[in-house]
Amino acid sequence: MTSTAVARRTYTSPRAVRAGHEMSFLRDPASTPGTLTRADAEWPRRLRRIVRATLHHWERRGLLEAGELIETEELLTTELVTNALRHGRGPEIRYRLYLTVTHLVTEVRDGSTEAPVLRHAPPTAESGRGLFLVDVMAESWGVSEDGTTTWCTLPLTKGPEEMQSVAVTAPVLREIPMDLPTDPSAAGLARIQARTLLTVLSWPGNQHFAIDVLHVLVDNAVQHALTAGRTGQTFGARLSITEAHELLVDVTDPVPEFPNFDKAVAGELGRGLWEIARQGAALSWFVVGSEFDAKTVRAILRPGVVEP
Repeated sequence: MTSTAVARRTYTSPRAVRAGHEMSFLRDPASTPGTLTRADAEWPRRLRRIVRATLHHWERRGLLEAGELIETEELLTTELVTNALRHGRGPEIRYRLYLTVTHLVTEVRDGSTEAPVLRHAPPTAESGRGLFLVDVMAESWGVSEDGTTTWCTLPLTKGPEEMQSVAVTAPVLREIPMDLPTDPSAAGLARIQARTLLTVLSWPGNQHFAIDVLHVLVDNAVQHALTAGRTGQTFGARLSITEAHELLVDVTDPVPEFPNFDKAVAGELGRGLWEIARQGAALSWFVVGSEFDAKTVRAILRPGVVEP
């Protein structure tokens, strides 16, 4: 699911999250540390367009007053992404833009454990001012504990009329995508693959429960979101570990709506989601795709033993 834009409801933040957008893209293989290839230089420009469209969309939904936020956020995004492309080490860049109750938050993950350093470039220098501008224009900024993610915040001038709080996660350290067939066999294959992947991730929690959670989410997607015989459907799963040792179980399907989500979790439409929620899985869902044409259902599992 690389190079997929994501509109989320669950993000890294000390506060609850109400809307968001995420995408990942691959660095140009020809890039070298300290340089920016022509292909990489296109990404900040593309992200500025995405930022503008996203903030206008949230404004239409009544979540914020975009106004001055747009130009400021475009600049912050440009500087953080350019810095990640120029100085990061990982093959992939992940960009997140999301709303909390009080702030607009930007995160850029570049895969490098070497934390960026704020520098004060001389007036004659042609570069080196990226983090200085972030420091000046953002209300706050910082780096994740593992050094791979740089974030910054801007205050909002308008609060939400109504907000649905969701579970909050720490920054993601490791993740493994799963390729699954778009047919009923996917749930069983997901269960088989999960045994190996959870061992690789070394998650310190109830792995039997985690496998059951993945099976339920995949089976739910197969039953309610996939169309038999249709090719090119967006479908897959991903297991991730956060700094807080949480396990994130994400299952993506080609239907961008989940109008009866609350009823499903409450057990009014079946026992699958209700059962895993009852046993401790924090469930949420979010729209994904560059055209917002798919969704991901997420379960967050805490480390330690889960009691039934």
